[in-house]
Amino acid sequence: MAAPRTATDDGARPSGGRAAATVRGTAAAPSRAATAGAAGRRQRERSDATVEDLLAAARALFAADGYAATSLDAVCDRAGVTKGALYHHFSGKQQLFAAVYAREQDLLNARISAAYREVADDPWEAVYEGSRAYLEASLDPGVQRITLLDAPGALGWEAMHELGVNCRELTLRGVERAIRRGAIAPRAAEPLASMLYGGLSESAMAVVRSEDPETALAESLAGLRLMFDALAGKD
Repeated sequence: MAAPRTATDDGARPSGGRAAATVRGTAAAPSRAATAGAAGRRQRERSDATVEDLLAAARALFAADGYAATSLDAVCDRAGVTKGALYHHFSGKQQLFAAVYAREQDLLNARISAAYREVADDPWEAVYEGSRAYLEASLDPGVQRITLLDAPGALGWEAMHELGVNCRELTLRGVERAIRRGAIAPRAAEPLASMLYGGLSESAMAVVRSEDPETALAESLAGLRLMFDALAGKD
């Protein structure tokens, strides 16, 4: 049976047809955009997951075997990705190591900040606690291998300084706050922060190279305590 005819069937169809087509086209466009957007998000998620797998695998191997003994093939095997996928994200082993080192610095910064916040009401003691957390991290074998033993040779001091600038910046901000709050006598913050950060870095290296790291750490912390108390004017 034929459908009933309406007024639009006799002459008004073109206008209505164009309007309907326009509506349909307008409705379809966002759908295509949404599909493209979803595909893009999935691609970024896969890419991020690949980078995460590579960094986790590289960190484990660099920590266990060292930079020189770790091959990119071993990293790819552990991460479950192709070598082409690795080269899509990193130019080579040095850049991969730099990314691992930068992540270690971020974790160290978070550890220092957490220790600082525990006693933040006493700004100079907070700097001490952050410094203590920095030195205690040197007992971690993975931290030792990646950040203290291999990084100088793999990256060079200049690159290490650039990647570790946030840690020094934390020290400077802590010193500045302690001065502003009157926890230590007024003085130039920059030189004190440089000496403190440099001393901590050397102390961490001494702990790592010691035959008895735990004893070396205890001795370093005792010396650090004396220095902090002296700067605060404590007997």
